[in-house]
Amino acid sequence: QVQLVESGGGEVQPGGSLRLSCAASGSTRLYYAMGWFRQAPGKEREAVSCISSSDGSTYYAESVEGRFTTSRDTAKETVYLQMNSLKPDDTAVYYCSADANSDLCPPFAPMPDDYWGQGTQVTVSS
Repeated sequence: QVQLVESGGGEVQPGGSLRLSCAASGSTRLYYAMGWFRQAPGKEREAVSCISSSDGSTYYAESVEGRFTTSRDTAKETVYLQMNSLKPDDTAVYYCSADANSDLCPPFAPMPDDYWGQGTQVTVSS
């Protein structure tokens, strides 16, 4: 089993920045693809980003492309989501995810969704 714990959420004004972290523990491997999803009130959970461990390749949803950056520190088994130029539409609970078998990200594979964190709230409001 893999445990994922997110941190770094909070409230920020439009145009501001936040950095989310996701720490993995338990029966971790170094070769999971890891992703970020978000879910706003009344909406379905949507994919935000994904990162491969082997080559650092990334995927971003169109809605966050150019504003969000995902990275990982393999030694710390931690994935980050740097969010810049935040908009009110970015308000959501953000979830970290990991794949149990694949190190691939979209479009080569589905988003990682075998393991989930508990989520962290991000609120963008003036």
